[in-house]
Amino acid sequence: MTLTAPTQPVYALAFGAHPDDVELACGATLLKIMDEGQQVAVCDLTAGEMGTLGTAETRRMEAALATERMGYAAREQLDLGDSELFYSKENLHKIIRIIRKYQPETVICNPPDERHPDHMKASRLVYDACYYAGLRKIETLDGEQPQAAHRPRHLLYYIQFKQLDPHIIVDVSATFERSRGGIEAFGTQFHRKEGSDEPQTMINRKEFLPGLEARARALGEQIGAMYGEGFLLPTALGIGHFTSVFPARS
Repeated sequence: MTLTAPTQPVYALAFGAHPDDVELACGATLLKIMDEGQQVAVCDLTAGEMGTLGTAETRRMEAALATERMGYAAREQLDLGDSELFYSKENLHKIIRIIRKYQPETVICNPPDERHPDHMKASRLVYDACYYAGLRKIETLDGEQPQAAHRPRHLLYYIQFKQLDPHIIVDVSATFERSRGGIEAFGTQFHRKEGSDEPQTMINRKEFLPGLEARARALGEQIGAMYGEGFLLPTALGIGHFTSVFPARS
């Protein structure tokens, strides 16, 4: 299901196993990319329908609101099945179609080592799809139109529940507060009021969102910034223009 339609190829395509994965883990970085003049699209692999709180329909509505608040060029939902996100040719080809449709330079997705099994399965599917999307002999269609092969140049893993040591930290001091609007769009998932009879989950505890901010502050501190978001890289980072990565003092 397409929540919003693309206008042109995007610079970054962010995948999440569930709606809100992207906003929670790398929303401030996506805003930073857009502030730098690039377009961003998001793809939720499932509707999050097996979550304790909310329904597939409320989570679709929340994803649409988050998309509006964040300003993504497009958002897709593949409905591959929450808790049934299995590695199959069908699921792999659905993700390949999305990559070829948006033709991103950079893909960002769930990390391979995580608490939630869906996150790890999503990571493997997206990693493999990024490679196979570049093989011309794998044929896919967008509607009735054959798609051209496209392999993203860069793949990054965001950090979720596990406190993994990042390979890179992005300074998101200018966008972190704005990114909260995207997170808060998923209102059914987070703490709302004291004395609620809703069942407690890992992320609707009162401490969860403050903890998320604390991690961003801790990552920012490592790079001399107010807030940071960390990422893992599956391969070594190649540097073509040295001083663009390690600039002189201004």
